[in-house]
Amino acid sequence: MSHRSAMLAMKKIWVPILLSCVSGAAAAQAQKPAPVDDLSGRESMLLQGQQRTGIAYRELQQAQHDAKFAEQDYLNLQDAYEAAQKRADEFRRQAESAKKTRDAARAKEAAARQRYEKEINAISQPPQKPPAK
Repeated sequence: MSHRSAMLAMKKIWVPILLSCVSGAAAAQAQKPAPVDDLSGRESMLLQGQQRTGIAYRELQQAQHDAKFAEQDYLNLQDAYEAAQKRADEFRRQAESAKKTRDAARAKEAAARQRYEKEINAISQPPQKPPAK
């Protein structure tokens, strides 16, 4: 199991547990509605703490959501980069092969040009008479 799979499995286990705890606390609070004026100082502080905890939990959920999508974007772009790098390497190999083929064709052309010019020169010169004896 990869590290990423292990992390996802842990999230799948802990997120429902945390949600049930928070929803359980909210349900208990909903069953005992009490006006804020009737609450003692300790109960008021507890209520404010629960509200801050709820806000912090929503922020945590949003941050986890953002991190999940950022991680996926990173992995997608990393895969795309690796694929592009492989394609670039293949294009480089093809370009090197094409350059060798071009160089061989130029060398063949130069040799053929030399033979052609030699034959042209042979035709354009007047025939030489053999030296007299």
